[in-house]
Amino acid sequence: MNSFSWLQLVSLLLVLVLPISALAAHRMNWSQGIKLALIWAAIFAGVTAFVSLVS
Repeated sequence: MNSFSWLQLVSLLLVLVLPISALAAHRMNWSQGIKLALIWAAIFAGVTAFVSLVS
């Protein structure tokens, strides 16, 4: 891995850790948080699939 790949990996981990820690600090119900995460993952996957089919 070059330095740019490491930078992308670290930034991805930070992007994932920050919302999880914010939900934990907000004392949101974990089942509701998992449900919201799955909804956002489905939206992201759908948009990604649509863009790859169109282009």
